[in-house]
Amino acid sequence: MSETNDQKTSGNGNGAAAGDGAAKPATPPSINILTQYIRDLSFESPNAPGVLRGQTKAPGINIGVNVGANPIEGSEGDYDVRLTLNAKAGEGADLMFNVELEYGGVFKLQNFPQEHILPVLFIECPRLLFPFARQVMADVTRNGGFPPLMIDPIDFSQLFQQRMAEERARQQVQNA
Repeated sequence: MSETNDQKTSGNGNGAAAGDGAAKPATPPSINILTQYIRDLSFESPNAPGVLRGQTKAPGINIGVNVGANPIEGSEGDYDVRLTLNAKAGEGADLMFNVELEYGGVFKLQNFPQEHILPVLFIECPRLLFPFARQVMADVTRNGGFPPLMIDPIDFSQLFQQRMAEERARQQVQNA
């Protein structure tokens, strides 16, 4: 009877056996939402109850959007990202409501190249926060006696590009 000596080898798919000093694949970048919160919320309807009756036309609504982000001290890769939404319906004596919301989230960013951190903080993180902030705005206006304010989706990439262009222009003026 003959003995066979079967050897099993495992490879990494690149022709190299495992344990040959081949580099392990890099961990992919990840974004984790650690918490979300309302930092500040204000609703004013100074002309109520008069503005709640007899509305025959939709008011002009001005909406402002701002995004801010800061690293959290003492915590590697954690950032506080704040999405600020302002909505004002009407003007002066015709002011129906003014609502301001600062909605925040604490995010853990892992394995991102340094050059991708700002775009992630100012595009992806607010994109994740927006549906929740939008719901708060809709609920507050509805609870104020008005139809819910349904804010259209926001192009955070365009806002970021605009912000970066403004920053470059400001630096050019300072360097001139």
